[in-house]
This record gives sequence, structure tokens and C-alpha cells, in this order.
Amino acid sequence: MVQIRMATLNDLENIVFLDSEVIGSKEREVELRKSIEENRCFLGQIEDQIAGFLVYHKYFFGQLFIDLVIVRPTLQRQGIAKALMEYVESVCLTNKIFSSTNKSNKKMQKVFNSLNYVRSGYIDNLDEGDEEIVFFKKISNCP
Repeated sequence: MVQIRMATLNDLENIVFLDSEVIGSKEREVELRKSIEENRCFLGQIEDQIAGFLVYHKYFFGQLFIDLVIVRPTLQRQGIAKALMEYVESVCLTNKIFSSTNKSNKKMQKVFNSLNYVRSGYIDNLDEGDEEIVFFKKISNCP
């Protein structure tokens, strides 16, 4: 079972390692540190192992935007991304949540679909030849 908690700076090294395992570099270390310092990073753990993490912000027209969901490659397709996203939905910071993924990222699109997110548009020119699909979900338990 996935346990979700707020990341702390003590987790930074492990988060950066996991991120680099997935993307092949440590280029996001400064951004990950900032998200932890600002309490915008949640960890998914299975026992004592970091299974994944999620980073969000509220700079997207004042709405919550899930910026990054990373799951340990050996633990993918076990509900970790879904658990992290459901947790963010449950803490309800805004009444709308947005996120995005590349058109080529079929795994993440399945996660969005399983959580009833709907396509809200797309952005060209971020990754050459691989448009970014924006997803949206209205959160009903928000005031």
C-alpha cells in the first residue's frame, strides 16, 4: 500500500536520484529543492522506499497545476501515480486541477483517464514533434 506524505529536505537526495533515474540527469535538482521548501512536493512510499513523487504549483491562472509525477520505473503500473494524484485532489487547494503530458506518454494519459480528467487543450512547440496535452478536473469537494 502506498503511503503519501509531504517531502522534506531530508528526502531531497533520494528524490533527485529517482528523478535522474527516470529522465537521465539531475537538471531539476534546484526546482525540486524549491518545491520541497515550499511544501509543494508529496512522496509516495511503499514501506521505507520512495516509490514516486508529485510536484504541484498554483501559478497556472491561480489554479492548481500538477507539474510533475515521477514513479520509480520498477514500480510503474502499480497505482502509485494515481494514489499521489488522488491525494492532491483530497487536500483540495483549488476547485480545479490542471496537468499535462506529452502526446507520446500513453501511460500518463491512462492515469488521467482513470481519474476522470478531461482534455482541455494542447500546447505545441515544447517538445519538437510531441505536443503537450493539457488535462483538467473539477474538484467537487472544494468550497
